[in-house]
Amino acid sequence: MNAARGKDNAQMLSKVPEVTIIFWAIKVMGTTIGETAADFLSANLGLGLTGTSFIMGGLLAVSLFIQLRSRKYVPWIYWTTVVLISIVGTLITDNLVDNFGVPLQLTTTIFGFATASIFALWYRSEKTLSIHSIYTLKRELYYWVAILFTFALGTAAGDLSAEGLRLGYAVSALVFSVLIGAVTVAHYRFRVNAIATFWLAYILTRPLGASCGDLLTQSAANGGLGLGAATISILYLLTITGLVVYLTLIQNKIQREGNAGAIAGEGDRTD
Repeated sequence: MNAARGKDNAQMLSKVPEVTIIFWAIKVMGTTIGETAADFLSANLGLGLTGTSFIMGGLLAVSLFIQLRSRKYVPWIYWTTVVLISIVGTLITDNLVDNFGVPLQLTTTIFGFATASIFALWYRSEKTLSIHSIYTLKRELYYWVAILFTFALGTAAGDLSAEGLRLGYAVSALVFSVLIGAVTVAHYRFRVNAIATFWLAYILTRPLGASCGDLLTQSAANGGLGLGAATISILYLLTITGLVVYLTLIQNKIQREGNAGAIAGEGDRTD
């Protein structure tokens, strides 16, 4: 029974990718798409916030179900879920602000409290927030709820910085980039706790992505570069797809080598 439990744990551990430069690259582009795709679907295609929210919410539910049912890390499933949850997190904030008139200061406070609360509940229940310890369904659920709140918080904080405080999209992107840089230095230079710095960087990449998305897509009159939500969304989706294909090929290669090694080991024991 213990051997079977260990096997299940190993399979669950592999559901979360290793934190590499590719991880952060896809994460930042995914958060940017969360901003641009939400704007494109609701405004450019005329679906509206409500219609877009229902469609994206349904797609996220399907993707999350597949992710939770999977017994190992599958790049395309995992990153599809991340992109969809990024879009839904943006839509949650946009609905509160645009449809219900909730001020950005309040939405930022609400989602800041919600994010802190889910981390507190997660830690109280599991005694760790490490993504490398996610080997039960309960921990994975905490993980995805936390990510949803970080995306909603990041959207609110990014919009508050750029629009509410009138810093503009470029300055906001610079501010969040500097903050991420400070977190990186804190970890690598001053050995600040890896789990804490990971989640701080993870949270900060969302407002960075939101600011970059608006900077790239908004018109020059609104302080942007006017490249268009459709153009940026497609460009980033193609780039993410290429990186996910690369990760899949690498994972398959590692699995083949592992299987070959296991077979060779069995042959040695037989001899």
